[in-house]
Amino acid sequence: MKLKILPPTLRGDKRYLAFEVISQVPLPRDDLIYIIWESCLKFHGECETSKFRLWVTRSWDLNSNSSNKGHFYLKGILQCNRGDEEKVRGALCLISNYKGKQLVFHTLGLAGTIKSATQKFIKPSP
Repeated sequence: MKLKILPPTLRGDKRYLAFEVISQVPLPRDDLIYIIWESCLKFHGECETSKFRLWVTRSWDLNSNSSNKGHFYLKGILQCNRGDEEKVRGALCLISNYKGKQLVFHTLGLAGTIKSATQKFIKPSP
């Protein structure tokens, strides 16, 4: 018997947090995911973090500019459940270092779709 897919009306609503990371070392995507999960686990615990349904949907490396002066920039979109956005933001604010190097997370904004988050916060058109 074939499994049925859950219809969209029964799925949970999602929200997308656009963020920016400034670090002293380049961050691969795997390290970025690890940092976000560890911060949420330390601040909220396993039971609460599992309800967030966190997922890094996209990330952009902005280090093509040579005038960064030792800083590495990264922007991305983080998916979470509707209603848990403020809890995730709180956990992201607590991130300050990774492997002994300083790190800063900025939340750029919140959107209902990936497209609107990208257009508003990641790649603003002139």
